[in-house]
Amino acid sequence: MDINPLRLILLKRDSSERIDRAADNLRQFLHAHPDTELLTVAVIEDLDPATIDGSEVAVVLGGDGAIIRACRQFGQRQLPIIGVNLGRLGFLADLTQDQFRRRFDEIRTGSFDVVEHLMFQCTITRPTGESESWLGVNEAAVSAEATLQMVEIALSIDDAPVTTYSCDGLIISTPVGSTAHSLSAGGPAIRQDLQVFAITPICPHTLSNRALVDDANRRYRLELPSARTEVVLVIDGQIRVPFRVGDRVDFGKAAVTFKLVRLAGHNYYSVLQNKLGWSGQPRYSADE
Repeated sequence: MDINPLRLILLKRDSSERIDRAADNLRQFLHAHPDTELLTVAVIEDLDPATIDGSEVAVVLGGDGAIIRACRQFGQRQLPIIGVNLGRLGFLADLTQDQFRRRFDEIRTGSFDVVEHLMFQCTITRPTGESESWLGVNEAAVSAEATLQMVEIALSIDDAPVTTYSCDGLIISTPVGSTAHSLSAGGPAIRQDLQVFAITPICPHTLSNRALVDDANRRYRLELPSARTEVVLVIDGQIRVPFRVGDRVDFGKAAVTFKLVRLAGHNYYSVLQNKLGWSGQPRYSADE
């Protein structure tokens, strides 16, 4: 019986020598398997959207940032992604090149799970009625452009006022993004399959203002009651746009999901232990 080949696309973080060399090695490896079909190799930002049609899996070379850019490039046509880590931490891109090769039989035979994660849609609307929207995976953050400047950010959920934060900035993150900027600002680590958002103030002036977790099906709005400095909205650490008094930022659950390929044996808490150094109680030597 004929088996249809697995149809892949290979996306690179950039065209640096190191990334190109890794892509060439991986391309040769894939071409050696007649039961796979490599449709295209491209730098993420250069991907032709027409190439996505017919593809079953995207292999992304780089790190977590490369995966996030790939999701934004896919737009409303999200593909399952396998991340091959050429970066540093690698929460999402958690396979090395060697691991990818060793476990490729599982990939080509479809012996994996596709886990769907929450994505967000973020829209900024100006007083003129003009608006711009982005898909995101990790978080939207609001902060002052200048250092050592506090901002006031009003938060409402489902049109109900929650509070006005006086802080260095405010982060709304998905569970996937909870271990990124939000965690460094004191936010909670949230299991990635939950349908919630975390709102984390950065260095709040009022010590009782702490991280808030709420349902992803709610509607979140941010506004600036006043601003003594330039303020910026940052999407996934990659897109920066001015945020001014009179603008509003609406944040909510996207219609599409971030699809991540997970091979057998993956465990969320094992990843936290390995990536964050959660190794339990410190071990002291006998003479201490």
